[in-house]
Amino acid sequence: MSLRSVICFLQGILLLSICNLVNAQVISRQDFPNVLDLAVTISSTVQIASTVFSDMGAWHAFAFSKDSSYYGGFAGPLVMEMQGQWISNSAAILTITENGTTLDLSQSKLTQRYLPGLIEQELEIDELSIKQQLIFVNNRQSMQKTVLTNLSPFERTIEIAFTGKFFDGTHLSGADNKLMVQLSNTVGSFNLLFDSHVDLQFDTTSYQASYGERSFSADQQIAFVQSHIYLVSPQDEYSSVPTDISQFDQSLEENEIRWDGYIRAFFGKSPYLSGSYKRLAVKAIITLITNWRSAAKDLLHDGLFPSVSYQGFYGFWSWDSWKQAAALSMFHPELAKNNILSMFDYMDEHGMIADCIYADQDENNWRDTKPPLSAWAVLELYRHTGDSAFIKEIYPKLVRYHTWWYQHRDHNQNGLCEYGSTDGTPIAAAWESGMDNAVRFDASKLIQINETAWSFEQESVDLNAYLYAEKKHLQQLAEIAGYEQDKKAWKKEAKQLEKALRHHFFDPKRGYFYDKNTKTGKWIQIEGPEGWIPLWTMAATKKQAKAVRKMMMDPQKFNTHIPLPTLAADHTEFNPIKGYWRGPVWLDQFYFGIKGLSNYGYHADADLLKHKLFEHAEGLLNNSPLYENYHPIKGTGLNAKNFSWSAAHILMLLQSDF
Repeated sequence: MSLRSVICFLQGILLLSICNLVNAQVISRQDFPNVLDLAVTISSTVQIASTVFSDMGAWHAFAFSKDSSYYGGFAGPLVMEMQGQWISNSAAILTITENGTTLDLSQSKLTQRYLPGLIEQELEIDELSIKQQLIFVNNRQSMQKTVLTNLSPFERTIEIAFTGKFFDGTHLSGADNKLMVQLSNTVGSFNLLFDSHVDLQFDTTSYQASYGERSFSADQQIAFVQSHIYLVSPQDEYSSVPTDISQFDQSLEENEIRWDGYIRAFFGKSPYLSGSYKRLAVKAIITLITNWRSAAKDLLHDGLFPSVSYQGFYGFWSWDSWKQAAALSMFHPELAKNNILSMFDYMDEHGMIADCIYADQDENNWRDTKPPLSAWAVLELYRHTGDSAFIKEIYPKLVRYHTWWYQHRDHNQNGLCEYGSTDGTPIAAAWESGMDNAVRFDASKLIQINETAWSFEQESVDLNAYLYAEKKHLQQLAEIAGYEQDKKAWKKEAKQLEKALRHHFFDPKRGYFYDKNTKTGKWIQIEGPEGWIPLWTMAATKKQAKAVRKMMMDPQKFNTHIPLPTLAADHTEFNPIKGYWRGPVWLDQFYFGIKGLSNYGYHADADLLKHKLFEHAEGLLNNSPLYENYHPIKGTGLNAKNFSWSAAHILMLLQSDF
């Protein structure tokens, strides 16, 4: 090696060391205050679209109140069974009485701060400082600590109490230091525990817990701790943490270590992000953790809601779970694993995975499944953990699910599958694609395969591209597990399907991949994201990828203000406001497109489109929530807020070097 080469090598090592050192110095949750705005006004028990704070898979959440009449407490809780509901504006509000006069905390000077895993607020009034902190200590219990500091030069004697009023539909009972709130429309119950004996007075919906008089001298502090416990059912079990100050302090230390661990795990894989992109990454991590629900009732493993901020999303969805798991693998692999297992818990005797599952399994949707991405998620988990034992555990189930498609969604048995349903309805078959109202299904009809299986008279390019990727992923998983014969079989099947994808679905005249009608043999020439999925799975030839890239980079088609909408912008049905899958930009399909371009060497294009998203999508780089999808022309966020797979794919985009 020449002297010049040695110098260049050493300079590179030095630069890398400096970058890692700088990165290590800033990787702490303390560097990421208020990446999301938690301030809410609770005007209705079921108005849950706001951003909330939850952690550790708990089934309740809190926020900051915008209403000064609730200063001295945190907003909530919101409880999250089948339909989310606020049960109080503030369940534990501090009241301070001195010399017979109750301090008006609404006149306090207020500072609020949301750190990853912690909310805290400070109030200052009449030479008295009040600091309140709230954390979650397990999957059912949160704790709130209140510290009062005497800022005056004199000893003071004050009376301390906590009060709360719950909304109609609750019933209060209790004794000593425990208040129990039963909800009339669910079997769940909310419990409030105080750190010592209190004089507890209550009626049907309100209470007061009085600590009595406390004296403290100048600069002295007095502190109080309460626990909030939401039990999803009377049979709910959890490991209770003692409600006392020392336990809170210990739990706070553990909380900070855990959250710093999440952040450092992600940035360890993405050390060169700028400041605004770092905040975006932390916002995405927080969004995923907030949507985490622990096993309860008929949900046998932990998983993630698509969004805690939308009434219809209080369950686990299958392809959401695969995408979420791929991102969770980067910083919380155990949760990623459980998210995968939660769906396989309900695999049926044929190998089908339900579209979505709920805490009440009678609500599970078996009318359809969702696109097959489970093997991809498992392989991503292995890539981050090296856990081959989990592969051996899950591999047979992955094979059963993969085989199910060819037994129940290939009506002409030509090795190319169609989306379908178990009840013969076109709407459920369209849901199975994940692109619920995509234009390509507008005229589609169903053919019955057996007693419980119908499929469209239409072979979908994205479905078969996903199945091609699954075969390649199963080949890799078989190799890791030591199943040599399976590895060879998957390789052969993948090669056969690759050939079919290239010849069956690609229109060389228009230069794009399309679904094909099985009856007429004609392409369904609707241009949507399904056409670039073969680039993500690397099933396309270089020539085909070049043609698809041209379509993707066309400003009249897909290179819009926010790029890669779910329908070409020049189509007559393009309608991002009302369209759902007829125009909005969904970040999963955006990611597949960007990664697809990168797979074929179009790195500059991928980077350009990625940065257009980050710079133009509403709220990505400030403290607004992540939306379900985005308007490709206006850049505004659309539909549900705090959406899990948006967060998941943002992390994948930030980690990838295109």
